[in-house]
Amino acid sequence: MADRDTDEPDIRKGMPSVELSRQEFERRYRAHFADPAFRSLDRELDAIIAAAWDAYSHSRKAPVTRKAGPGFAYPDYEIAVDWLAAREAVLQAQRRHDDANENRRILLINGSSRSEHTCPGEMSKTWRLVKLAEPVFVEMGFVVDILDLSRLASEFGKQIHPCKACVSTSMPLCHWPCSCYPNYSLGQTDDWMNEIYPLWVAAHGIMIVAPVNWYHAPTALKSMIDRLVCADGGNPDPSSTHGKTVGEAKALELKGWPYPRHLAGRHFGIVVHGDSVGAETLRRSLSDWLTDMSLISAGRTAEADGYVGYMEPYASSHRALDEDKAFQQEVLNVARALGNAVRLSRAGKLENPAKGLVDPEPK
Repeated sequence: MADRDTDEPDIRKGMPSVELSRQEFERRYRAHFADPAFRSLDRELDAIIAAAWDAYSHSRKAPVTRKAGPGFAYPDYEIAVDWLAAREAVLQAQRRHDDANENRRILLINGSSRSEHTCPGEMSKTWRLVKLAEPVFVEMGFVVDILDLSRLASEFGKQIHPCKACVSTSMPLCHWPCSCYPNYSLGQTDDWMNEIYPLWVAAHGIMIVAPVNWYHAPTALKSMIDRLVCADGGNPDPSSTHGKTVGEAKALELKGWPYPRHLAGRHFGIVVHGDSVGAETLRRSLSDWLTDMSLISAGRTAEADGYVGYMEPYASSHRALDEDKAFQQEVLNVARALGNAVRLSRAGKLENPAKGLVDPEPK
């Protein structure tokens, strides 16, 4: 009979190392300079690669830091200046959000990766719907911020790096805003999220317009969704865990973590469109996600899904949108319903029915 202690796989065994050799690191680094225009700069590249290797081999994630200062659990703890700047932008956005003298703001999100600025060389129907909704908010007196996620696919130096799921280790390890990036030693820079977080914080209403891709959110939208996990219970003080010290984070959580909802109380609207399947599935998923983060739906009319050119050729889909006046009206209704919800909330005529209630299981 087999010995279960020796024959069963060890599912707690660590993952294989991903540390690169000097040779492999250089091969990957040089791949960024494949254009023959760089051939005359080989000597300069050698020096740059040597410096980059030194940063990588010594794991200099955040090469420029300063003391956290007053207001942090450990004021003398060294924190990346990038994170401190991101935190200040979030705090400024929160002040704008809370200022009764400021105009109410709507964040209007284009969730499609497609645009005419790169292949396929044609604007998305999603973008057209975003621009259809925008004048509604302007006419209602809102300041409109458009977050065009298609820029990830068409613009140099725009990235949303993947969520590393720190929260699955311990909630306090997930910092608000995210402290995982930039990671200079791994070349994980140009992360857009530090500009995106303040847009969400400043907004009183958020409207997401998105196509459905294989029953799910498009890549750009899903990347942002994953990286917003820190807004849902994230730790605003990295010094309290001395960065990413797992033991300290777990100890904090086990003492009782409050799971602060950093975007709670904002209203939302959703438009999801497809051409064959999955629109309702994605619309429900987005609504559930936003509701779980304690945002508030602006109502049934503010959540729309439908099909443009159902089962018709892709090549004629823009014409199908031109002809689908009913779906265009649904989009306009989503915008009006969201705008009305924000207006009524500001006037004190639309209270959150859950206000003051304590969630017994806040995770």
